[in-house]
Amino acid sequence: MEKIASFTINHLLLEPGVYVSRVDSWHGVDLTTFDLRLTAPNREPVMDTAAVHAIEHLGATFLRNDPEWADRVAYFGPMGCRTGFYLVVFGDATPQDVLAPLRRLFAFVRDFSGDVPGARPEECGNWHDSDLAQAQWWARRYLEQTLEHIDEAHTTYPTREP
Repeated sequence: MEKIASFTINHLLLEPGVYVSRVDSWHGVDLTTFDLRLTAPNREPVMDTAAVHAIEHLGATFLRNDPEWADRVAYFGPMGCRTGFYLVVFGDATPQDVLAPLRRLFAFVRDFSGDVPGARPEECGNWHDSDLAQAQWWARRYLEQTLEHIDEAHTTYPTREP
């Protein structure tokens, strides 16, 4: 089998950032998949599943209600390795295009109070595995250390083949 593109990224060099993972086109419709990397893979601790789950619920809710991006968001969800999230949007987009909504999203998570949306047994298959405090810690870290100071080195993948 052919190696998929995300496995050709040298994760030993990958830093937190916002990367275009791929752009897919089908019948004239473009989808851009973003790699929202919150931790340096294999060098920093991964996020706890409860924090990931809270960010997933808050992030999907926020983005699908964002006045500018609601119609463009196809998917927001976690990476299996727990080092970040995928954001899939309609259109051919760049990291610079999504920085403003991402800053709003992670500020929303950082400042959120109340019950995490969709975190009730009738709404979620693992509703009790959610930690808002940890989610807020990760959101604050990503916002302050990455999104507020992002540069080209954190929007362009390192060499593809490890």
